[in-house]
Amino acid sequence: MIRLWNLWNQKLRRYLEIRSLKMIKEKLKLIKSGKLSAVDNVKGFIDKIKRENKKMNIVLHVNGDAVEQARVVDEKIKKGKTGKLAGLGFLVKSNINVEGLIANCGSRTLENYKSTYDATVIKKLLSEDAVVLGMANMDEFACGASGENSAFGVCVNPAAKSRVPGGSSSGAASGVAAGFCDFALGSDTGGSIRNPASHCGVVGMKPSYGMVSRYGLVDMAMSFDQIGPLAEDVAGCEVVFDVIKGKDDNDAVSRDFVEASSSKDLKKMKIGVLNMSADPRIWELVTNRIKEVKGDKWKVTSFNLGHVDLGIQTYYPIVYVEFFSGTRKFDGRKYGLNIDEVGGKEVLRRIIGGGEISKAEFAGKYYRRALKAKKIIADEFEKAFEKFDFIILPTVPKLPHKVGKRLSLDDEYDYDALTVLANLAEVPAISVPVGFVNDKGEEVPVGLQILGARGSDEGLLGVAKVFEGEE
Repeated sequence: MIRLWNLWNQKLRRYLEIRSLKMIKEKLKLIKSGKLSAVDNVKGFIDKIKRENKKMNIVLHVNGDAVEQARVVDEKIKKGKTGKLAGLGFLVKSNINVEGLIANCGSRTLENYKSTYDATVIKKLLSEDAVVLGMANMDEFACGASGENSAFGVCVNPAAKSRVPGGSSSGAASGVAAGFCDFALGSDTGGSIRNPASHCGVVGMKPSYGMVSRYGLVDMAMSFDQIGPLAEDVAGCEVVFDVIKGKDDNDAVSRDFVEASSSKDLKKMKIGVLNMSADPRIWELVTNRIKEVKGDKWKVTSFNLGHVDLGIQTYYPIVYVEFFSGTRKFDGRKYGLNIDEVGGKEVLRRIIGGGEISKAEFAGKYYRRALKAKKIIADEFEKAFEKFDFIILPTVPKLPHKVGKRLSLDDEYDYDALTVLANLAEVPAISVPVGFVNDKGEEVPVGLQILGARGSDEGLLGVAKVFEGEE
């Protein structure tokens, strides 16, 4: 009998490992009922990472205490004390502090930096009995949209192995797609969660600016950064978001929001389709999905906004200045090596550019002009949300390129053209898989992006389920 139980448990663990993680809620039921132990769930992921990560380069550091921490969760379950995420295993982007683990930001600058405290989001997740599996690969200091800017090498895109995984939360998205975790945490400055989610065929959410605490995040640009979840499906992102959201006194911009759209009738939606330039094959998938899910009482309208084509030109001057300012502490005296001496090409480009824009002779005028342009774009979106409940557009305007292909700077930054808009407007956005494009014989995932009014995060998740086909 014991042998049969062990055999069944092994089959169940394998089943959970290979099946779509749309089972997160079902898995939670199994763990909380004792039918699947937290140890088996976590050990299954750790074993898989140890078997496969050497070739995939997704996880930079494994949490050696993960199985023991899962054992503690099992003991709590036996006593009837279960958190909302009991026994789920997750990966963390390497710019989010987890006490005792290496937060190297994908850089030689902080290669051996061991965190001395937990970020607020980590505290919240641990308090609900989730287990950190390890630290995920990323573009160095979140500078990049391909994943190729990591000082430790690019990770594999499990959904399209010859293509870049996207960035900067490359390891977080790849980890979910590879089945290395139940969910992952990333950070999003101008698309760094949604871009790799689209390229890897998973779901990635950027919350409203201020909705989730950034305390413990090594941010790239303070005006934009938000921590958010990635998972195989919207429901996975939803259960994580429910835990990590909320005001934190340690983050000056965090706040409590009055939910704007969670109660809206999903059968009576006003949807705006924002006209933006993108690969026609991508637009075809997005348009077809809208037709598939459109309810009889949905009103879908294509529209334009006056200044969204200036999104990249507005976004990058702000990023350059804030990144330059924020990295002055990495001078080799306290945190590791001097970033100006060991930083990669894109890191140094942004530092040098930010230094030039910040020169005293300019008296901050270019930064202030960019902030004014940001306000104009944000105001345009605010007015648009007076007409529409949600706005739809592709996540990324083009397919991920082949690993190692040299791109011009304009081509690199073009990947951000459709995602920076939500950061400029400070609104929530989510990328949902919408299908594949066959490109030169390779099936490449494509994401559909949904934007909501600021504070409408829960409503956004609801409508995302419709586009995912779950409602």
